[in-house]
Amino acid sequence: MSDMHLSDVNTLRARARQHVENGAVTEGYNADREEVLRLLNESLATELVCVLRYKRHYFMANGLKASVAADEFLEHATQEAEHADKLAERIVQLGGEPEFNPDLLSKHSHAQYVAGNNLKEMVYEDLVAERIAIDSYREIIQYIGDKDPTTRRLFEEILAQEEEHADDMADILQDL
Repeated sequence: MSDMHLSDVNTLRARARQHVENGAVTEGYNADREEVLRLLNESLATELVCVLRYKRHYFMANGLKASVAADEFLEHATQEAEHADKLAERIVQLGGEPEFNPDLLSKHSHAQYVAGNNLKEMVYEDLVAERIAIDSYREIIQYIGDKDPTTRRLFEEILAQEEEHADDMADILQDL
């Protein structure tokens, strides 16, 4: 075990009163806040681009097998929007500003916005985008490590859902 010791109550109380304007970011926060904010904003852009792509695919899906895919597209769009909200909330908690400027979203997004010309291409592009998100979020989780457990846990929750999305898209792709 490390030689780390827990702070006594009086120390905790005194520290909490210092820099109180920093909200959730206390003296004990030892991640590189600017870097974490950059990663959160890139992830926010990724989620928003995915919402838009899934929405397009939902409205454009047609053909015999389209209804199953369309239901998944809509469900995923909704879940990606929820991820975006949670990322934006965390950015604000860490004293940053969530970037919603449409001109910057595709520049900062890890996943690309590829429209797809038919149902098979749409599902394929969604699967590729999910695989990109899975890899990037896994790397972010490893990078954050123990330095910011709250942000790490947020990424872990999102990662689990992205893995489900990839699995859904892979299943649909096999049926097309």
